[in-house]
Amino acid sequence: MAELHFFTGTMDSGKSTLALQTNHNHAARGRIGRIFTTRDRAGESILSSRLGLTHDAIEVDEDFDFWRYVVDSLTRGGRIDYLICDEAQFYRSAQIDQLAKIVDELQIDVFAFGILTDFRTQLFEGSSRLVELADRMNVLQVEALCWCGKRATHNARTENGVMVVEGEVIVVGDVDKVDEVPADVAYEVLCRQHHRRRLTAARAKAVSLAPEPLPFG
Repeated sequence: MAELHFFTGTMDSGKSTLALQTNHNHAARGRIGRIFTTRDRAGESILSSRLGLTHDAIEVDEDFDFWRYVVDSLTRGGRIDYLICDEAQFYRSAQIDQLAKIVDELQIDVFAFGILTDFRTQLFEGSSRLVELADRMNVLQVEALCWCGKRATHNARTENGVMVVEGEVIVVGDVDKVDEVPADVAYEVLCRQHHRRRLTAARAKAVSLAPEPLPFG
């Protein structure tokens, strides 16, 4: 029986790498699939991982209809055994419903990959619906780490080096790296404690380099 799988984790947990590996494993056994993504860091119609791996993909916009795409492909004589859906957190609820319908009505496996919560610690629309509908939900075991060394559980957004907790939900940016000039919009993974305190790696470094106050007034 076909199933709807949801693989989730923070940034840097290897979701896109696993998506590419999943496609490779199924293709190596003679299965034919389709790869979808949206707003990938590498550009339109590309699925990329931070390890440098890339693959052509079908870009999913707000009006994309998975059900219509698959039915049309099958009607034209195409073969589809599975779907790889990366960046699924950005999909609309209706699109997740379409994926579930494909699994149930057409017996095609769907493997969805995405972040669970946004920089405000709130569920993404697509991820929320996947939690509700997925046959299997898998939390990736490759743990991303906060700058302090603890397990990272939250995704943080910085604007010009300052962490923010309000704003547009979907804004594409760079992954912040220590010792680099902050990008206009960047993302960083933090543990819950440092996300609550808005203490990013750059801010923690700045605080540690601040001069100690003199012991007298």
